[in-house]
Amino acid sequence: MGDSSSASYIHMVQHLIEKCLIYHMTKEECMEALSKHANIQPVITSTVWNELEKVNKEFFEAYEESQNKGDRMSEEETSQLIQKMISDSKDSDD
Repeated sequence: MGDSSSASYIHMVQHLIEKCLIYHMTKEECMEALSKHANIQPVITSTVWNELEKVNKEFFEAYEESQNKGDRMSEEETSQLIQKMISDSKDSDD
């Protein structure tokens, strides 16, 4: 794979992980779903997820806390956090 196709593949995996987050999935559930439905190896999903966690610590801490409490964030709350995450990452790219 060339650099641009690798980057677009990783971007696609990131996008799919964001969809998993909207559906309140755990990392393991996301890895399983992407493996089953998108033919993405779990190690790739895990690696991209880990990198997202490093860059977006605040989001993932809140997300994990809501997962642990059992009262998962509403879809709207998760969506808002993802939008913030996306805008923050765009700001850091500039």
